Amino acid sequence: MVSDPQVVSDQPDPEPREECGVFGVWAPGEEVAKLTYYGLYALQHRGQEAAGISVSDGSQIVVFKDLGLVSQVFDEQILQSLQGHIAVGHCRYSTTGATIWENAQPIFRTTATGSGLSFAHNGNLVNTAELRERTIEAGLKPHAGLTGSSSDSDLICGLLAANAADKGIEAAAMELLPTLKGAFCLVFADENTLYAARDPHGVHPLVLGRLERGWVVSSETAGLDIVGASFVREVEPGELIAIDAAGLRSSRFANPDPKGCVFEYVYLARPDTTIAGRGVHATRVEIGRRLASEQPVEADLVMPVPESGTPAAIGYAQGSGIPYGTGLVKNAYVGRTFIQPSQTIRQLGIRLKLNPLRDVIRGKRLVVVDDSIVRGNTQRALVRMLREAGALEVHVRIASPPVRWPCFYGIDFASRAELVANGVDLDGIRRSIGADSLGYISLDGLVAATEQPKSRLCTACFSGEYPIPLPEDALIGKHLLESLGSTDGAAVSPVPVSPAGYGAEDAVRRP
Repeated sequence: MVSDPQVVSDQPDPEPREECGVFGVWAPGEEVAKLTYYGLYALQHRGQEAAGISVSDGSQIVVFKDLGLVSQVFDEQILQSLQGHIAVGHCRYSTTGATIWENAQPIFRTTATGSGLSFAHNGNLVNTAELRERTIEAGLKPHAGLTGSSSDSDLICGLLAANAADKGIEAAAMELLPTLKGAFCLVFADENTLYAARDPHGVHPLVLGRLERGWVVSSETAGLDIVGASFVREVEPGELIAIDAAGLRSSRFANPDPKGCVFEYVYLARPDTTIAGRGVHATRVEIGRRLASEQPVEADLVMPVPESGTPAAIGYAQGSGIPYGTGLVKNAYVGRTFIQPSQTIRQLGIRLKLNPLRDVIRGKRLVVVDDSIVRGNTQRALVRMLREAGALEVHVRIASPPVRWPCFYGIDFASRAELVANGVDLDGIRRSIGADSLGYISLDGLVAATEQPKSRLCTACFSGEYPIPLPEDALIGKHLLESLGSTDGAAVSPVPVSPAGYGAEDAVRRP
């Protein structure tokens, strides 16, 4: 049941979040730390909790990381001190493990031979509990802090470093990677070699680029563009790449079974990024055109919820013939401050982020286009704000199907119990948010806009069909490792986790 609109909080929904961006450079003679800084700057939308860069000069690895935005963590003096020819960079939003310094990346480990390993991970594993048991059996300790980190990334790094003692990093990776289940894009390095790997399903993007004097790997093509690297190709699902003085070599650790995250096209990726040969901006505009065809309405103005709804709103205007206009102004700095709003300001909810242009809105029938509805709080407050600004009618159109299922592969959604579309029909959601009408694009329409076969996409958050099997014992969730305790058996403050970490009543359709 959806709560009565009169008693639901007006605070805006937290947006669906990716948890990480990864970036790597192998480029002798270049300022690799500065290149990585700008690469992470281009990937900042993928994670705003922490940032870090490691650099190797061939003899040692130096890591600098902290909580905060890329621009808050690094300055000119720090970047100048990071000298070398190999860099690994990371910006984090957590889906496994708390927001603490110990969970910031890159992670650093020393192998038994004394070699260093710097490690960065984008994605989310579903066999974290199994990896934790293997870590305990191997006698490995958390990499830092009194209680250590609590991320699946640290488990991978620890096992990789331990196995490298006997066979080297590359051979150890070829042995470990096939045992990882879930979504992962990895960038890691020892003193002389940069590595990149992508899970066999290619859930999230990872691309390879060429510099005049080196190579770059990045979560998105936008990261290549900002440093002037030319796009070469995607890192293939199930592929491990190694780059050193001998050049680039590729190994296959698993057969590819592509299941790219469709939500990358909807919201997560930057609009100037290309995924699987398809431009994200063009996809979002096409989603809007198809949305206009599937969900028409008589209105005077099409307007986006900026910025994520803008391309789809442009497409909706093109498809419907209704004029496009800007009806909301966004404060770009909300969410970028550590100062918490007062209770009075907090009660204003969405007004912290968006403010209406009353002269544009007054007396109009509006089509308001947004990328998704999660809890519905944002849209509820937005509709109320637009009516107060003089809108005659407010018709909400959503550029994705109803989000009914949580993601276990790297997007931090609300719990299934909190998702407004869970167990409620379309009219129930419409009444909950107070709109005159509500329409979503169909899943088939969304898939068609991506120009990818449905068989190559993950649509689990919309369909409940999870392409990578989930553990039957419900050992999954953002704070799983905190609830189980640290890998060395030391006591930690457990975080209560209900089954699947998403609410006791959550059922999961298993493939």
